[in-house]
Amino acid sequence: MRAVLVLMLLPLAWLPACSKSNDVLEELPNSSLAGAPREAVSETRLESGLARSVTIGEDGPRLDACGGMGQVTRPGAKGLPVRAAPFAEAKEVATLAEGDRAYICTRSIDQKWLGVVVRPAPAANEAQATDCGVSSPVDRKQPYDGPCVSGWVASAYMRLIAG
Repeated sequence: MRAVLVLMLLPLAWLPACSKSNDVLEELPNSSLAGAPREAVSETRLESGLARSVTIGEDGPRLDACGGMGQVTRPGAKGLPVRAAPFAEAKEVATLAEGDRAYICTRSIDQKWLGVVVRPAPAANEAQATDCGVSSPVDRKQPYDGPCVSGWVASAYMRLIAG
């Protein structure tokens, strides 16, 4: 019985000799910068070019394209950055100040980021602000492609005021 066990485990002893000791990360292709050597591109540079569109219409074709309205609270002295993707290293596309409002259209899986469409303030010579096109239903879920700024904000700094 003992001899059978030894014979069964003997092939497993050779497995470490068959594997390469190279770092797996060095072997993986980098699809965002194909052909660029990994050491020539910093992680921050890799991430900063990423963008993720804000999805509208997640509540279905009978409800508004963006189901809520939020107001910025406690953004700090520099304001609340609106980012191109739901992570802190993503490119900043706009900044919101205390009290600014935005349509809340979606959220990240971890609930830390909200996908928003920024509601612009009316210009001095206009009676109404620009219509962002998210206050009425859309026929399906789709990336926002309207006239207003869209992006991602940290959910801790937005208070739901409608929706």
